[in-house]
Amino acid sequence: MDFDYTPQEHSFREEVRGFIAEHLPPKEKRDKTFLATWLEKVRAKGWVGFAWPKEFGGSDGGLIEQAILKEEMSLAKAPPLGTSMMGLAWVGPGIMEYGTEEQKQKFIPDILDSKVTWCTGYSEPNHGSDLAAIQCKAELKGDHYVVNGQKIWTTGAPWSQWIILLTRTDFDVTSKHDGITCFLVPMDAPGVEVRPIQNMAGDKHFAEIFFTDVQVPAENRLGAEGEGWKVTVSALANERSSIGEVTQLQAKLDDLKTLVKNSKRQGKPAAEDPNVRRTVAKFEVKIAAMKYNGLRYLTKQIKGEPLTSETSVNKLHRASLEIEMDDFAIELSGQAGLQLKGGEEAVDGGTWSKGALNWPNVVIGGGTPNIQRNIIAERILGQPKD
Repeated sequence: MDFDYTPQEHSFREEVRGFIAEHLPPKEKRDKTFLATWLEKVRAKGWVGFAWPKEFGGSDGGLIEQAILKEEMSLAKAPPLGTSMMGLAWVGPGIMEYGTEEQKQKFIPDILDSKVTWCTGYSEPNHGSDLAAIQCKAELKGDHYVVNGQKIWTTGAPWSQWIILLTRTDFDVTSKHDGITCFLVPMDAPGVEVRPIQNMAGDKHFAEIFFTDVQVPAENRLGAEGEGWKVTVSALANERSSIGEVTQLQAKLDDLKTLVKNSKRQGKPAAEDPNVRRTVAKFEVKIAAMKYNGLRYLTKQIKGEPLTSETSVNKLHRASLEIEMDDFAIELSGQAGLQLKGGEEAVDGGTWSKGALNWPNVVIGGGTPNIQRNIIAERILGQPKD
């Protein structure tokens, strides 16, 4: 298999690197206006929604170039290409595929222009990652639906303006995957209550959301009634593919290597310890495996084939690898590695300790490891459910 880039792709990589060198100042030199200016510049380049069709405001860019763009931005630790990762990664594509013309015109431009932030209302308290078992109910009454129920572990809910919401509109079905419907719901709608969940690091990325007689206009339904599972499967494939991207892990490994060079074990440089070198090499190999697995996804997309269950492989590996790297960095740093930002001896600004305490963000998002293992076993390896 040929993994070499074409001259055009090499040229695009150099273009991205040149843009970063010109427009991305060091963190200590960024003022309050930097992010807004950055978003304007990347939007003007056509790099927000890079691979989206031009008819929707994208650049119709190639998938290989999009991967190069994300890789270079991640390695440079640049800000995101847009303020709504979920909007760009799966809400927008879902609307483009299943939405009405009115929905496309209403929602797509604001996603590209970073005017709105989206969250995803899938998981529920009693069903976890078994999304097809949801009980959040939506009843059609005239020209609107009335939604009642609860969601939990909703990433970004405390600061999002919109939610793509998975509900059940029919409980009398043969298969639990039937009778499910998706909606696009404003977070400030009457009856929506958001309760942030604070993790051990003090962050409030997750929240539980309560819906009490929330009225949602029928025109905000995404896709046909009762066919929300198709929308969800498409979105989850994109979510797990996005979460499984390895560029951020490579940048994290580079930081870990720097930490190793600056650390000592038993009075000697840590880099001279064969166990340390072996562990770093193991991380390197795992990231390389994820990269080539990601190229398999890319190949399928280039051929026009949909992403399905195989995206769970990288999602599963990233969850464990992130935790292993954080734990190893803390072990290298000793007691100082346990201190968060603000501690007198905090290592790398408390990055590693915060990462270790933030493990639910990676583990729960997109489905727990057990869910990923079940998907791989049943849908890829053909194993029986029990």
